[in-house]
Amino acid sequence: MITPAEQSVLDLVNGDDLIKLTTSLLRAHGENPPGDEGDTVAALAAGCVQLGLDFEAVRVEEPGRDNLSAVLTGGDGPGLLLLGHSDVVGVGEGWTVDPFGAEIRDGRIYGRGAADMKGGLAACVIAMAALRASGVKLSGPVELAVVVDEEETGKGIQHFINANSGTAYRACVVAEPTDLQTIIGARGDSYLRVKVTGRAAHAGNAAAGVNAIYGATAVIAEIERVHAELARDPHPLLGPAAWSVGQIHGGTGASIVPAECVLMADRRLLPGESPAEVLADLRRRVDALGLTERGLTVELEMPMEMPAFETAADDPLVVVADQAVTDAGGPGLPPGGWAAACDGGFIARDLGVPTVVLGPGSLNDQAHRADESVALDELLTAARAYTLLALRLLS
Repeated sequence: MITPAEQSVLDLVNGDDLIKLTTSLLRAHGENPPGDEGDTVAALAAGCVQLGLDFEAVRVEEPGRDNLSAVLTGGDGPGLLLLGHSDVVGVGEGWTVDPFGAEIRDGRIYGRGAADMKGGLAACVIAMAALRASGVKLSGPVELAVVVDEEETGKGIQHFINANSGTAYRACVVAEPTDLQTIIGARGDSYLRVKVTGRAAHAGNAAAGVNAIYGATAVIAEIERVHAELARDPHPLLGPAAWSVGQIHGGTGASIVPAECVLMADRRLLPGESPAEVLADLRRRVDALGLTERGLTVELEMPMEMPAFETAADDPLVVVADQAVTDAGGPGLPPGGWAAACDGGFIARDLGVPTVVLGPGSLNDQAHRADESVALDELLTAARAYTLLALRLLS
């Protein structure tokens, strides 16, 4: 139930400003790779200036890769962290509209990042602007942290964690697309790179060489066996941990015994799993394959890891967030789990902050696809939900 005092703040959530800011963000680029978030961060900064919000840009990496932090001041209590990322995946093929045109049609706005997650960023800014305009006194600050490189190796969130290790946050809401469902747990993710080295030889005298591809296939078979083991022990909310080999390349020609083969695999993580322990376990399994005795060397490394998280269903953040999105006009979906990974795992693991994911748009139906879009009414509902959440959590 929305109180009259809350309604007076919700009346300040400006739908026209929301569309304007979303349009500006979508017309900026921000594809990663190569890591071109600068225009998106500039558009966010301009929106903050127009709406009277204080912000700071913090350099993460050259050239011009900045995290942005916008802060609405409050009391001395722990604050609410709204979290998002400024990068988007590559455009890809199959578009029937301009991927950076921000076209509005049939109640939806189109563009790369509309769902993942420029629409969610715009909704956060508009919610903060409404709170500022209302003059309401909150027990702690509301901060929007927009980090770079979420779609690749997480440089932005790791920089943010290092810079804010002593900051007290009451809660974190990640504005990724969830169909306006409160997500209380998400699997993590890590990438594994395996390099197998053998010895080249003419295929007419293959015994003189050591075939690196044969070694790589043994590693792949072991990964498949581990995946099957993991499938037998699913998490009740998130399903099982999982392995998937996504890329392999090696050799120089059919008539040459390949001296090198490299594969990349994806490992989905469950709450409490340590990426370092996952890597160590696989290294032990690979060592047991006897590839060294065959004249092969194997190098394993984990170039990216993003932790999983789970927040208790009865945590005050979950209760407040779920009721806020319902009261704001959301679909009334029960709290649930997410198959994808997000930067919220770092906040939960490294800062010990209760975390949920809640945002406009669909991960499964829109994110990373051609003709990506988000419904305008979902954007407005999200902005209203973030406003109510802040009012109720920091009352």
